[in-house]
Amino acid sequence: MQTPADRDTTPVPNGGAAGVIHDIGYQRYDGSRLGRGYLLRTLFLDTLRGCYGFGRSAKSKIMPLVLFGFGCLPAIIIAVILNAFGGEELPMTYPEYLWTLSMLVSIYVAGQAPQAVSRDLRFRATSLYFSRPLRRGDYVVAKFAAMTAAVLIFTGVPMLILYLGTLLAKLPFWEQTGDVLVGLVGALLTALVLGGISLVIAAITPRRGFGVAAIITVLLVANSVAGVVFGVAQETGRETLSAYAWVLSPTGLVDGVLVGLFDLPAVNGVSPPGTTGCLVYLSVTVLLVSACAGLLLGRYRKVSVS
Repeated sequence: MQTPADRDTTPVPNGGAAGVIHDIGYQRYDGSRLGRGYLLRTLFLDTLRGCYGFGRSAKSKIMPLVLFGFGCLPAIIIAVILNAFGGEELPMTYPEYLWTLSMLVSIYVAGQAPQAVSRDLRFRATSLYFSRPLRRGDYVVAKFAAMTAAVLIFTGVPMLILYLGTLLAKLPFWEQTGDVLVGLVGALLTALVLGGISLVIAAITPRRGFGVAAIITVLLVANSVAGVVFGVAQETGRETLSAYAWVLSPTGLVDGVLVGLFDLPAVNGVSPPGTTGCLVYLSVTVLLVSACAGLLLGRYRKVSVS
């Protein structure tokens, strides 16, 4: 409270009131300044946690955790049966298990990509991020990396459960280790491709509902178009066209890369034609992921900080 002694009673020309300066307790910050690296890491971890509902309401945890549970359940059942009744091999390979998760993964990224970026746009939180030392490119890197890590966890953990089951069942260690590493490569490629596509679509609109619908539509249409082209090519005897048809599908694209690199049987029945086919699938994957990163960076360069 101001006392009479604190008041400046010096007469002011033209009859104006005297100004008073109050000490309201502001102090200088003398602690360490953690900088961009800390901001980048914090944004990455916060986004990754948010992709599974942690740090959000209980309602927000239901869908991602239920989908994750559905993804892990078949692996748990297979592992239990393998150990209870014995067996010399898994009923499916790790890449085949990844293929069976494709629908669940599509639903997962459709639900979580908009919450990762759309809310920041809708509530203009990006202006707070960009007013700090965090650059726009840092924001894109953190969000892309977090979404990739979230999808990698979603697809990789079930395969690790399956792998643990094979070890407990005493299946050949090195054979299973090599197979699961191939599966994890596929999980990483799936995370990069689907994470990138979903973030680009979600960043276009601040409305979460529109983002969810748009992502599901794009992924379903892409898979449907690839399936139609594949079917028509098979019916007309165009084997080369049918082999390249799955380039149009995100999950088919990843399967083609795994088939070409590791000489696996194709899940969809058709392998890329030789070394050229492998290079085409791999090149399209790299270009797609790079294009998604570039589009995101271009999108956030246009976001106002005001």
